[in-house]
Amino acid sequence: MIILTKIDGNKITVNADEIETIETSHDSIISLKSGKKILVKESSQEIIALVIEYRRKCYSKSDEIAP
Repeated sequence: MIILTKIDGNKITVNADEIETIETSHDSIISLKSGKKILVKESSQEIIALVIEYRRKCYSKSDEIAP
């Protein structure tokens, strides 16, 4: 899960695995697999970096658990 900022300034938590596409002009439009679209302040590069960081955390924890 990643935390993003909606246009009104409220924070929203998004399931990174549900992101299908990101369109960026001034703000970013995230399209989810469900068809829902979310308008956020972060750029596509920032969103990608958050997804990569989230996935690194997920995989590093699984490495620590394995015997």
